[in-house]
Amino acid sequence: MFNLFDIGVKRVLSFFVLIIFGLHSFGQTDKSKGDRMHWWREARFGMFIHWGVYAVPAGNYNGHQIKGIGEWIMNFAKIPVKDYKEYAKGFNPVKYDADAWVKLAKDAGMKYIIITAKHHDGFALFDSKVTDWDIVDATPYKKDLIAPLAEACRKYGVKLGLYYSQNQDWVHPGGAAYWRAANRGYDKMPNAAKMDEFTKANDGHWDSLQLSKTFNEYVDGIAIPQIKEILTKYGDIAVLWWDTPRGMDAVTAGKMNDLLKLQPNIITNNRLMEGAFQGDTKTPEQRIPTLKELDGTDWETCMTMNDTWGYKSFDQNWKSTETLIRNLVDIASKGGNYLLNIGPKADGEIPLESINRLKEIGDWMKINSQAIYATHAGPFQSLSWGRSTMKNTDNQTILYLTVFDWPSNGELTIPTIKNKIKSVELLGASKTKLEINQSTIKNLPQQPINKIATVIKLTIEGKIAVNNFTATEEMNVGEMAK
Repeated sequence: MFNLFDIGVKRVLSFFVLIIFGLHSFGQTDKSKGDRMHWWREARFGMFIHWGVYAVPAGNYNGHQIKGIGEWIMNFAKIPVKDYKEYAKGFNPVKYDADAWVKLAKDAGMKYIIITAKHHDGFALFDSKVTDWDIVDATPYKKDLIAPLAEACRKYGVKLGLYYSQNQDWVHPGGAAYWRAANRGYDKMPNAAKMDEFTKANDGHWDSLQLSKTFNEYVDGIAIPQIKEILTKYGDIAVLWWDTPRGMDAVTAGKMNDLLKLQPNIITNNRLMEGAFQGDTKTPEQRIPTLKELDGTDWETCMTMNDTWGYKSFDQNWKSTETLIRNLVDIASKGGNYLLNIGPKADGEIPLESINRLKEIGDWMKINSQAIYATHAGPFQSLSWGRSTMKNTDNQTILYLTVFDWPSNGELTIPTIKNKIKSVELLGASKTKLEINQSTIKNLPQQPINKIATVIKLTIEGKIAVNNFTATEEMNVGEMAK
């Protein structure tokens, strides 16, 4: 029992907002959520795009290569608001080709795209009517970047989602700013010690211009109107991807959450507010969860191809195509989605390293996508040679064994399957005749079809039973053998 008079009015309001909204998005039933999530659960693979004014400095400031991810350069280097705004004059994406971007994603096997409509620097890639800190008013380009992307997504049948930084905004007064230590980027600056002291005293802010309004004024004057804009200007929006929820209260989060009614079929993540308004999906970042971490909640791992989300000219630490494909397979085998990032340059060009890797992933997907799309987590806790996914029908199970380490002796040992195995097929070499019993696949070719990952497809009678575990059609996303 507690006394309402002993706590602040804001906390009382937050309490009642949580009661009204609960932990679900805008009062949806489990059935309606299932309907909304159907395409997403089948998609398994999407493209993340981090793009904005931060691509102009591209990780460099005052002659220094700033440590950390490129889109955080304003914060890491403590760039004054007026100075950072000058970068917009160099943001002129004349090489931007929305059609080519979406086709690149589609050809790679990606089913949806999430783009940063507004990141933490507050810059809008769309024509916003509530600020001049946007692509139309602040840059020489002067054209909305989201509209042609939405059109291209409709053309190619790719779902469009929008990322919106609802809490942090380092340019619009009143927006939140996470505190970062000097060694994150500005420790070599002449005023580093003084700046460190100022940011600690001002909730992470480093410029007095950021403090000229309250957070509530920012929310009501910028965030709420802009969320309305992006949910009403571009047709169907499949996903709204919130970010950095720290410090959000339930009253503010409730007002933002209520706007989702503008897009009844929209999917949201768990980054609107800490501890509440958990949306539809969990969002592990730059890591793939272990089986023990999964609890049946839909989840999506977002990852970079190198070490940054936004473009950095000197970040050449690119992951191999092998790593990217095996990440995709690993994530699908655990029932999750893979949101793979690109960071375009300020002129609208996608780095060639990203393009090449996406094309190579696409080549693999042309043969093996059935082992990814619309699959459930595999029935095996661990496989020393690779991963598994599966699909269920009323009368049979399709089991996909994706092999990373190809056996040199032509035989692959698998966990004992109790069901009748109706057929076995090597994807990409269907004429190859394989032999199989309940625990061994024989007569495999000496070399794999693909050195990164080769898929063997098993058609099994009924619902698969293995190691005292029976897989069912009702298996939750992320559920694993126990």
